Amino acid sequence: MLYKATSLTSFKLNSLEGEIGKVKEFYFDDRFWTIRYLIADTGTWLTGRQVLISPYALGTVNQNDHNIDIQLIKKRIEEGPSLDNDKPVSRQFEVDYHGYYELPMYWEGPYRWGFEPYVLRDRDERSEPYPVDGAWDPNLFSTRDVIGHHVQASDHEIGHIEDFIIDDETWAIRYLVISTTNWLPGKKILISPKWIDHISWIEMKVFVNLLKETIKEAPEYDDNLPITRAYEDRLYQHYNYKGYWVDESDAEKYDHNDYSR
Repeated sequence: MLYKATSLTSFKLNSLEGEIGKVKEFYFDDRFWTIRYLIADTGTWLTGRQVLISPYALGTVNQNDHNIDIQLIKKRIEEGPSLDNDKPVSRQFEVDYHGYYELPMYWEGPYRWGFEPYVLRDRDERSEPYPVDGAWDPNLFSTRDVIGHHVQASDHEIGHIEDFIIDDETWAIRYLVISTTNWLPGKKILISPKWIDHISWIEMKVFVNLLKETIKEAPEYDDNLPITRAYEDRLYQHYNYKGYWVDESDAEKYDHNDYSR
């Protein structure tokens, strides 16, 4: 199912021993545009440190009850690798984190989740690692920090990032929600990360391979309504692209997202 990142920040987090807090924000990479960690707000329980939860440990996202299950006990989380608040996630931290929780290294392999296209939580289902020249150096960004970045079409600035649409099956970011307030007052549109040409994190700007007029005529996004497959069909047909569910099947390699910074 597809969820807005900001709507998930109201969801409670339930460990195997009860509630530990709520969702604060997410860390994602800009190659596969996939959520790598959920950042938990644990209140006064683990103050002074960022509590990161990998999608490998996440269970059901319950929309009705506004909670997310975590397949971990509190002690396991408490004794995990510590990361100070507001500190970036380093490669060494990730190595220690994945080693502690005995998780696959998602950056070592050709697919979204390393050697698998999906998040396989059952260890018995995971493939054995094999030699591959597919290792890459992830750069992680906070969804909260990237909200507000400007978006530039091929011929005109069109607005700014207001939110992200997350797929809770693969934890891929399927769309960026773009507010066009200064150009088309009141209209919001969705842009797929696949349509991004490059990103300048220094300028805080995302450049897309689409013309202003094409975007202007795109199906409008209403964040009060669920995103249906019928809406997605219309969106992709408008831009003359195949849907991610057709040409990606989430098992294809991403070999074109080497973005500039």
